[in-house]
Amino acid sequence: MPIWLNVESSGLASLLQDLREKPSGSTLMMVVFALVMLNTVRALPHYLGALLLGDELGTRLDKSWLKVAVPLTIIPLVYLIINGYNSMNYHFGGPALLLLLSITILHLLDKGRLRPVFKSFVLGQLLFGIQWLDMVLFLSPFGFGGGPVSTEVKLIAEELGFGSTLSFYSLFFCGIFIVNALVLAVYLTVSEQKWRIRQDLHRARDEVAESRSGREALHLVHDLKTPLSLVEGLNSLIQMKTSDPEILQYTNKIANSIQSTNDMVSEILYHEKKNWCTMKTFIEYVRANKLSDSDTLYQFKLEADENIEIHINKIRMTRALVNLIDNASDAVEGREHATVTIRSIVADGKVSVGVEDNGDGISEENKQRIWKAGFSTKSHPGVGLTFVQNVVHEHDATLSIDSETGMGTTFWIHLPKERVRYEDSDN
Repeated sequence: MPIWLNVESSGLASLLQDLREKPSGSTLMMVVFALVMLNTVRALPHYLGALLLGDELGTRLDKSWLKVAVPLTIIPLVYLIINGYNSMNYHFGGPALLLLLSITILHLLDKGRLRPVFKSFVLGQLLFGIQWLDMVLFLSPFGFGGGPVSTEVKLIAEELGFGSTLSFYSLFFCGIFIVNALVLAVYLTVSEQKWRIRQDLHRARDEVAESRSGREALHLVHDLKTPLSLVEGLNSLIQMKTSDPEILQYTNKIANSIQSTNDMVSEILYHEKKNWCTMKTFIEYVRANKLSDSDTLYQFKLEADENIEIHINKIRMTRALVNLIDNASDAVEGREHATVTIRSIVADGKVSVGVEDNGDGISEENKQRIWKAGFSTKSHPGVGLTFVQNVVHEHDATLSIDSETGMGTTFWIHLPKERVRYEDSDN
């Protein structure tokens, strides 16, 4: 950019020639304004590019320090490269250092609340404001305005007796744009924060409505016990009153169905209620509760014998596994060949059920934070993994995670051998 948009092609050279031949205050200000604008336009691509690159890398790799480190590395490197392959003196002075400091402060203050497009607007204002400091005469010893054109313009201003006036106007314009950038940054940050709060309130309202619906569902489930008890009593009465083998066969089937329904109702109403169910029954229940139309490919790689029984609260364990599947689906959203795999294995008498995705993986930093209630890498409060952890503890089980950045993630629920048996076996 400094080579393509140089003093000659921008028209600044002709203005500077007019100033040399016919020095005047109006021509001086025209040259100064053109010079500041030229420096701003030339610097904007690599400052803005470094800012956005750092922001994107920091977000994608989940390393916030990259948002500062990338601009601090790239911007000085650009100056070195330009001056290395071209004879021009692309001056890295006070304004460049102030802009690097401004980028650092901007990242520290916004704490991820300001979107990159808004940061770009703020950076543009700061860049234009700080460039005016090159025209302040008493700042020259401190590395401001060290380029050949800036130095010549300030010398001409001193010869015309406009040195103090030029410094005053330069500081005035610098102040206007820096204050404007600060006001803009505060306004955009507050607006963004308000927007996010509104989004969270909408989600919270939806969760409250869902919770209310859940409580009503619990009351309805509880009310089911009354007709079930009545049906059970009538079925027992029929069994007592008949000796017909065929009718007794039917009443036994009714009794088994009533018992299964009672167990299911108890699992919904009471967290501590657990029953034995086969792996086949559990996995089929997960399928029925989760898998639907989606771009994600769901695979099942089940090594555990489907006749193995596990002692669980089927309703809550299913919800826990569905939460893990939802997280895995979010992790692969938008990816080509997005795949979520549900696994089961048996080792040392223990049964482990896992959910694997081929997403970006979880960083070491987030591996310690994902278990905290409220933490989420998405734009809403995270409670899913906290619920999963609670369900796992209720079953005296353990939860582990295998993840590597860029290689995907697998969550494992390990059921102890005390909660595992083969169907119709005491072993």
